[in-house]
Amino acid sequence: MNKENLKWYDRKRNWCGLPWTFTKYGLSENRLYVETGFFTTKLFDVRLYRILNTNMSRTLIQKIFKMGTIHIDSSDKDLGCYDLINVKNCQYVKELLDEQIESERIRNNVSVTEFGK
Repeated sequence: MNKENLKWYDRKRNWCGLPWTFTKYGLSENRLYVETGFFTTKLFDVRLYRILNTNMSRTLIQKIFKMGTIHIDSSDKDLGCYDLINVKNCQYVKELLDEQIESERIRNNVSVTEFGK
């Protein structure tokens, strides 16, 4: 995951908003990246047009520290349904993600109904 080509990059944060975890999130023009692990690193990516739905939820603690969880439903076999947990400025990130998803669907001439579960 090359940070220079990403529109958004952040780390998963712990319960008090500090980025002291080994999970990294990134968003490029056409993919969402999730990198996990310290000793064994795994990198998952999903093409944005394969994302079917996004939701956002926030607990009281997340609201206090201005974070939230973005739930992603995709037709990708590796990532599938995934939660981006404790994302800083989650409303902004969700809107950015939704805009990128829609532009990728238009660019690739894909509609959601083509990926029925």
